[in-house]
Amino acid sequence: MKEQAIVEVRDVSYVYPGGVKAIDGVSLSIKPGEFIALLGQNGSGKTTLAKLMNGLLKPTEGTVLIKGRDTRKMTVAECARIVGYVFQNPEHQIFASTIFEEISFGPRNLGIPEEDVKRRVEESLKFVDLKKPLNAFPHLLSVGEKHRVAIASVLAMEPEFLILDEPTTGIDFGRSLQIMRLLQRLRDRGKTVMVITHDLYLAAEFAERIIILKDGTKFADGSAKEIISDKRLLIDAGLSPLQVTLLSEDLKDYGIPTNTIKTMEFVEEFLDILRGGRGSRG
Repeated sequence: MKEQAIVEVRDVSYVYPGGVKAIDGVSLSIKPGEFIALLGQNGSGKTTLAKLMNGLLKPTEGTVLIKGRDTRKMTVAECARIVGYVFQNPEHQIFASTIFEEISFGPRNLGIPEEDVKRRVEESLKFVDLKKPLNAFPHLLSVGEKHRVAIASVLAMEPEFLILDEPTTGIDFGRSLQIMRLLQRLRDRGKTVMVITHDLYLAAEFAERIIILKDGTKFADGSAKEIISDKRLLIDAGLSPLQVTLLSEDLKDYGIPTNTIKTMEFVEEFLDILRGGRGSRG
């Protein structure tokens, strides 16, 4: 039996009240357990598509299905049980006066018993590795800590599919890696993860599938290796190819595969050549 998609987008368009068409005839299917990076320039429709996939927006044309159900016939709360969404700016998501109230809000709204709410809050904070008092005021946290509170708030609702909108914006590289590794752990636990990002390096290091939007349409959709190693495609999408990909292409005659997209993969290939391994021209 064919595995049911968590989210299926069928020929969907979305026009904002002012008349701007942000999404134009997009179709795609999200399968359980995928780790996806959604790429594209500013204004390409990434955030709009994400909000369509979790029911915050309803399509102007076409259909969005969450586990086979039309989002037009679902409440936002019903959608959020399956598809969790973390806003780009945690300030737009965080509203409560304590960390506990912030993270417990979602489960309480779902009618979860109070003893289970407390367990979910504690487990979510432990998972994101945030060691702060539960009565701490979340707005006084650092940007990285606010991101982790926002992620914990969504995790406490135990969705099957987690969408994060630019989760590494405004934080340093070390914290960015920490968040991406956290998301990798979620994927390893069976969750489906989609990250909206401008960071092609992080997409190459962590995502298995890449979807690129351009001018509200689906410009590309494929494996990370296939998409990120395609220099012409990235340039046409308005994205800059990775240095490791460009260097691999320059060294292809020495045995470096041109679809090398991860830094450590390149290092291993290069060291193999230096040791006189396969592909070396001496």
